[in-house]
Amino acid sequence: MIRPLSPPAAQDYAGCRRPAGLDPGGGCVYRKLSDRSRQAGPAQAGRSSAREGLRNHAVRVVTGTGRIPLLAVLATGGTIASSRDTNGAASPSLGAADLLAMLPPMAVDLRPQEVLAKDSASLTLADMQRISDAVAAQLADPGIAGVIALHGTDAMEETALLVQLQHAPRKPVVFTGAQFASDHPRSDGARNLADAVRAALQPPGQGGVVLAFGGRLLPVWGLYKFASDAPDAFRRVAEEGPSVTRPLPAPVDSLRVDIVATHPGSDGLHLEASLAAGARGIVISALGSGNATPELVAAIARARAQGVVVVVSSRVPEGLLSPIYGGGGGGHDMRRAGAIHARLLRPGQARILLAAMLANGCPEAEIARAFETAPEAATT
Repeated sequence: MIRPLSPPAAQDYAGCRRPAGLDPGGGCVYRKLSDRSRQAGPAQAGRSSAREGLRNHAVRVVTGTGRIPLLAVLATGGTIASSRDTNGAASPSLGAADLLAMLPPMAVDLRPQEVLAKDSASLTLADMQRISDAVAAQLADPGIAGVIALHGTDAMEETALLVQLQHAPRKPVVFTGAQFASDHPRSDGARNLADAVRAALQPPGQGGVVLAFGGRLLPVWGLYKFASDAPDAFRRVAEEGPSVTRPLPAPVDSLRVDIVATHPGSDGLHLEASLAAGARGIVISALGSGNATPELVAAIARARAQGVVVVVSSRVPEGLLSPIYGGGGGGHDMRRAGAIHARLLRPGQARILLAAMLANGCPEAEIARAFETAPEAATT
């Protein structure tokens, strides 16, 4: 089971060590810092002071070579980079250096990079691809020990999964963000960023993409956001590893893959609109264990006749999905119409996996195995 970090993790712990291979059931082991480091507060915001604070020395985290590690920190916007304007609206306004100024003293070198400054609800697949490419460029630098991506929470699990699918990184890649803006009384960005730095300080060979958020360290496969107003905002559908283990490196920025939401009594209008817009893949955000209506089943059959891949997920956040219901609109009926039933991934991540597999030219049988098969039985 993933063990939550201790409540004072942002100030009292360093040297996160994950079990080998990022076992999804693994937790984090921390060693305490000195009293001196606990007394140190965050640096003042502002670009000049931020740059002065990029290298801190109150706590020594020694690598196998005895050198202070270098981590890349990519800023992409989101709540962690946001502050409120005179009208009270929060929007991205802080740069990477400003965010690094929030950190307590730590013996680590940080290389900031501005990638985007967007609310993650506005991210397109092209934007996510740009972030993934930026992560890959940093990973290719032999001097970089790990990468931290600062990201909005509305789409964090999606971009993080894209990075894992495209690069299967051997170095640590840690996504983090915030639930509350930088000037909010409950601002949580500084703590999450500090936890992300510690999570990225892994021994060589302990790579992979994880989320450090709200005192938890979570692998990205099956990740979903479950709370809109709590600092501990993410969970996993199940504690199991990915069914896709080989890299899927092709870019997804030219694809259209849509999510079509259903409701009791829904028809096929929205799915038909996606077909008309040129979608190459469609994810159904279905009811329950993956159910809809006879009208939507008929629309799925029309989509399949046009060669469009349809994956059925669910708006229910937890539990494994199974196509067992009939009645004309159940999951069993959608499967007979040619849809693939997502066993574990919820709509956002299902869209990313479908886009990645379509971009890489994966045959439909391979796509079906990736969605429907438990990891120990998958051959992808």
